[in-house]
Amino acid sequence: MIYGYIRVSTDKQTVENQRFEIENYSKERNLLVASWIEETISGTKKVDERKLGKLLGKVKKGDIIICAELSRLGRNMFMIMSILNYCMENEIKVWTIKDGYKLGDDLTSKVLAFAFGLSAEIERNLISQRTKEALARKKAEGVQLGRPKGKKSTHYKLTGKEKTIIELHEKGLSKSKIAKILDVHRNTLNVYIRQNGINLSWIKWKVKFHF
Repeated sequence: MIYGYIRVSTDKQTVENQRFEIENYSKERNLLVASWIEETISGTKKVDERKLGKLLGKVKKGDIIICAELSRLGRNMFMIMSILNYCMENEIKVWTIKDGYKLGDDLTSKVLAFAFGLSAEIERNLISQRTKEALARKKAEGVQLGRPKGKKSTHYKLTGKEKTIIELHEKGLSKSKIAKILDVHRNTLNVYIRQNGINLSWIKWKVKFHF
């Protein structure tokens, strides 16, 4: 199945130019776009907050996503690489018109998928390092990062850090790395997440990184 994906950032922009490009591109290659996905939303928004997230959750092996250019997928390289890496690993083709990419199951795509995955791994490590440095700086400034004085339960180390846990998880860090950064055992983190109803479930499109 072939999908046409169109994204504009503001209401002042029009989807018609992108649709025209995709229609002409498809016509020249005797392709039929079976479904169109259009949205007006910033590329900095998390993918699961966009229609693109729903699309990535339902596309299957052999499907094709056509868009005007890679920047339509996201505004930062980490997000774009994560999406492309997921597509390559699941044999979903991504064709972009202006960039001239036809990413699929050929050797070039596999090499690119490896490069995307490696770059994403480097980025995640940098995020982890920056987070550790920020926590160390706060500790040096006298900010209490551990459990309140007199409390015995390690759960108190996580009190008030729900947002931090969610943000680190959304950036691709595993629970093991999050627990290490927050100085608790992974099991403690899991129990805290469950008891406090923190939803860390990623939709299907999220790349499953191994740490």
